[in-house]
Amino acid sequence: MNSKGRDNKPHIGIFGRRNNGKSSLINALTGQETAIVSDLAGTTTDPVKKSIEIPGAGPVVMIDTAGIDDTGDLGRKRIEKSLDVLKIIDFAILVVAHNQFGEPELNLISEFQKLDLPFIVVHNKSDEEKLSPAIAEAIRVNTGSTALEVSARQADTMRPLVQRIQTDMPENAYRKQTLIGDLISYGDVVLLITPIDIEAPEGRMILPQVQVIRDVLDHDGIAVVCKEREVDAFFKKMNPKPVLVVTDSQVFPKADAAIPKNILLTSFSILLARQKGDFAHYAEGTPHISKLREGDRILILESCTHHVSCDDIGRVKIPRWISGFTGKNLEFEVVAGLNRVPRPITDYAMVIQCGGCMITRRQIINRLKPAIDAGIPVSNYGMTIAYVHGIYNRAMEPFGLRGKEDYL
Repeated sequence: MNSKGRDNKPHIGIFGRRNNGKSSLINALTGQETAIVSDLAGTTTDPVKKSIEIPGAGPVVMIDTAGIDDTGDLGRKRIEKSLDVLKIIDFAILVVAHNQFGEPELNLISEFQKLDLPFIVVHNKSDEEKLSPAIAEAIRVNTGSTALEVSARQADTMRPLVQRIQTDMPENAYRKQTLIGDLISYGDVVLLITPIDIEAPEGRMILPQVQVIRDVLDHDGIAVVCKEREVDAFFKKMNPKPVLVVTDSQVFPKADAAIPKNILLTSFSILLARQKGDFAHYAEGTPHISKLREGDRILILESCTHHVSCDDIGRVKIPRWISGFTGKNLEFEVVAGLNRVPRPITDYAMVIQCGGCMITRRQIINRLKPAIDAGIPVSNYGMTIAYVHGIYNRAMEPFGLRGKEDYL
């Protein structure tokens, strides 16, 4: 599966053995032929991602996976792909059938628990064979909850399942923390500095800029947008002055020089880091840039794919700025999308994550978890850029912070 994480709706993964009716269950939940079904075991060979509406639960991204009991070399690869899905989902449904509950299910439940991933177990095909008391007890002992009896052929059994999805789905999978609403009051002016350069998409704005504009409006603020060259004209001509300025990270130094020191300043990327990333560990890890040593390898996680320009922010500018700041010869590796990291995470001295505008918070947290668990410092594009340009403390002030000590 080429999972780019391009949808911020809650992600639900469907797991289970071959021919347990996972695809049929998806179709029953959605009330339409969303997934391909067949009596042949192993019809779903790779994870299939589909944006759908579950009546009663709302819009979600459903991911149908290959059987966890697949065999052979190819089967093992399919299982690996199914397990990769765990890192990008908010909720899992484990489908059992015909009272089969053993090692494949227990291994998967162990993976759920390692990732602190909410999940439920359903016993499908209950019209053919009811869940036995012994298997029901085994599921309860190993999961701490009871399994649901369902049948993809009986629509009335879907209602309890939808209710469980509603009650057990993490609240933050649906509700996103505001980007800026808690920083402004009714009628406040927010100035957004948005460069139009070679990396700007033709005829439109990038997603973080659009998201911040919408968030300002949603919280009854006034959004004013200009390019960096028009900032001086704005301050000469416009009143009232903004309570906050949000800039594209690439023009942070220009914005810092142009914006009066009594006006708060931060970046789009830092706002995204607070909303969707691991802000505490970013705040702790960013100052590690000053401690990088000769030959250190830095991993840059760019969680979307795009046309790479000659002055790309993640591949060109950030490496150049960090190298210039430290005065060290450093190695940089960029991993785009949600592709696997090519080396053991311990080979890296630091990890720098993009803003993550195209993926979910859980995807970012799981992406960073191996580094954090290994004690490797992590940072974010915007916080890194602010740090190497000497304006990190100012960029953190809108959140009542002046560095890691204030946050932790």
